[in-house]
Amino acid sequence: MKSDRPKVLVSAYACHPRPASAHFPGEAILGWSLVDEISRFADVDLITWAFNRSGLEGSFARAEGRAPEVHFVDLPARAHRALRDRHYGVRFYYFLWQRQAARTARALFAEKSHDLFHQITFSNDWMPSFIAPALPVPFVWGPVGGGQKVPRELMPALARRDRRQERSRTFLQNVWRATPARLRCARKASAILVCNRETRAVLSRWEDKIVDFPVNGIGREAIAAGAPPASGDGFRVLYVGRFDPIKGLPLALEALRILRALAPAATLELVGEGPERPRLEALAARLGLAGNLVWTPWSQRSEILDKMRRSDVFLFPSLRDGGGAVVVEAMASGLPVVCLDVGGPGFHVREGLGMKVRPGAAGAAGTLGAAGAAAGRSAGGSAPGRMECRSKAVISTGFPLSKTRKSLRSRSRTGRPFLSTTATWMSLRTTLSSYRRGRAISCSAGPAVWPREGSRSATRATEARAKAARAAARRRPPLNPSPAGP
Repeated sequence: MKSDRPKVLVSAYACHPRPASAHFPGEAILGWSLVDEISRFADVDLITWAFNRSGLEGSFARAEGRAPEVHFVDLPARAHRALRDRHYGVRFYYFLWQRQAARTARALFAEKSHDLFHQITFSNDWMPSFIAPALPVPFVWGPVGGGQKVPRELMPALARRDRRQERSRTFLQNVWRATPARLRCARKASAILVCNRETRAVLSRWEDKIVDFPVNGIGREAIAAGAPPASGDGFRVLYVGRFDPIKGLPLALEALRILRALAPAATLELVGEGPERPRLEALAARLGLAGNLVWTPWSQRSEILDKMRRSDVFLFPSLRDGGGAVVVEAMASGLPVVCLDVGGPGFHVREGLGMKVRPGAAGAAGTLGAAGAAAGRSAGGSAPGRMECRSKAVISTGFPLSKTRKSLRSRSRTGRPFLSTTATWMSLRTTLSSYRRGRAISCSAGPAVWPREGSRSATRATEARAKAARAAARRRPPLNPSPAGP
């Protein structure tokens, strides 16, 4: 009996359930969460980087649905060693990885004839998918970032070398955006999921395909009510993320210096790792903040969420973060957020959930410090106040992921700008079923026109499927092979 579950091919280069073990923690947990959610109602073939093998094996086991079938793709170890420490080396390695993954995708499609292809990570508006054009099926692209850049007012917060790299990044992005491969990718996409305002503006040419999609990687089970902050004079500020120049952590230290005048016992806990730590330690010593900092290496996700429930303010001064999933996790945990009004964090934070500082505000660090104190006082650390903040976060960002079928259908009909992962995929599944019948349809996940029966695109898709089936049949061994001769 043929299953009515759609067959979905997913590419998620960064996909890992444990941020502490991942190369790209935010992207990795997002990729894993979306793949896990999609596989609840679709048969998923996942193509991912071989580095994720240790984390993915056994991580998708569940009672409902079929666990994704994972296919690992890797490049020679010497390529990773040569590129990992170079500026843009990671992106070039990903470009090479995509070319190899495209071969795997074509072989899988020839065998299984998937109904849809979704590229989750990495997804940038300027880096095209080299897998999608090779497959004659609808293509979902995203969540897509990349349109954000460091505001001019905040460039002095970077070292001279980092400023040069930012300018070269912008130049190279514009070059990539003009390439035929990137234009072909955008035209091929049936739905483009974007996670910040800047990227939406860059992709405005394809406005009819765009869906505002928060980078959600958290479910109801992860935001169970925890203990409120312990009473006392301490004021706990939390940061979670890599220690990279682009994260704006010097602004956080300057904000802590100003905040300490208002709350002398204030502490800032920095959870993560990265190349900027020596520079940050030296800056903290110059500012006299060494005793107010707590350095914590990457922890298990459950431990990080527990820290969020026990802190007073989440400070995230990133200068151009495309998604900022950790900001959503903080809000869902009932923790008020203080961030710059740029990129993904500025896109996600709503009134009542935290405070956003405009990049052009005079004395951004001082404003961050004052906003941190105000956000902490507004939350009060009380259980009712934190629960109210948590409920607002859930409503604003379309969380948690798990919803009832009835709720999903009602959300899909209303076409709200913020859809949960499940709601978006439910509407895409509705579209997919119509695609199978050869009808054109628009769905709440973005208007998408599918091939009509008898049209040129439908004919090409049919011919491609037939060709793939013939190729698979030639590779398949005969059922009753003749015995070998003497």
